[in-house]
Amino acid sequence: MRDYCAEFGAYLTKVKHASPNTLDSYLRDIAQYLRYLQEQGIRTPTGATPDTILQYVHALQDEQKSNATITRHISSVRCFYQYLMLNGEAAVNPAKGIKLERAPKKLPQILTGSEIDLLLSQPNPQEPKGCRDKAMLELLYATGIRATELVDLDVNDINLHAGLLYCRGEKGERIIPIYPQAVTAVSDYIFRVRRMILAPDGGQALFTNLNGHRLTRQGFWKIVKGYAQQAGIVKEITPHTLRHSFALHLLENGAELKDIQHMLGHADISSTQMYVHMMNNHYQEVYRNCHPRAKSS
Repeated sequence: MRDYCAEFGAYLTKVKHASPNTLDSYLRDIAQYLRYLQEQGIRTPTGATPDTILQYVHALQDEQKSNATITRHISSVRCFYQYLMLNGEAAVNPAKGIKLERAPKKLPQILTGSEIDLLLSQPNPQEPKGCRDKAMLELLYATGIRATELVDLDVNDINLHAGLLYCRGEKGERIIPIYPQAVTAVSDYIFRVRRMILAPDGGQALFTNLNGHRLTRQGFWKIVKGYAQQAGIVKEITPHTLRHSFALHLLENGAELKDIQHMLGHADISSTQMYVHMMNNHYQEVYRNCHPRAKSS
């Protein structure tokens, strides 16, 4: 049977130069879509019509998928048919006119200072795993880098003496300061633990799994979720929560928006301005909850 996902994946990689995260997302969506077509008795993607795509959207809604998730699926399917058209296999794109109403954008979860302290106190630095995890969590909150950027770090990307991180992101390298507690945690991990767990072929990876090879983004995600549950924090926490918290806490304490933009690696400052809206919403909530004449009687 023809492997459409493999062919589409090769196109995304070689022609569209998709990032690993984007590639994974597209291929998961298309694999699910192709399974749906098979279940409907449609043997090839070119047998689908706009009505087929609409029925697929309804199926996703029946599964209680969010509008954002369904919109992403539609985008993936639309790109898949664009590939088939470029390949001369499809005359039209049946997903071209399919749209959902834009869902209101939810502001991301932010951890308070006490929740950050609670989360960072969960790993036991006396144990090799806890020492590594403590270093990762401290470094993530200290710098606001993405989880993908964290696991891609090499040992030489951090200057412990100067307290600086050299992060190679999609838009080039940026230099980010590191607060002393994070420097201490990373130093402890590098000089006491990393050499113990690094595999002979582990290379220059800064953070490795317990088998000694570079940690994956998925592996780090599970680590963060595990410590959040251990801490009893009820908010939905992902590695990106620490990135958002880093940015908002800097802004609340007087950092310039353009400096936060640089540290986060945002190409456009409009992406960083989201944190201004979040801070304003936060202060409004504090006012309503704390001002004696703003409380409802």
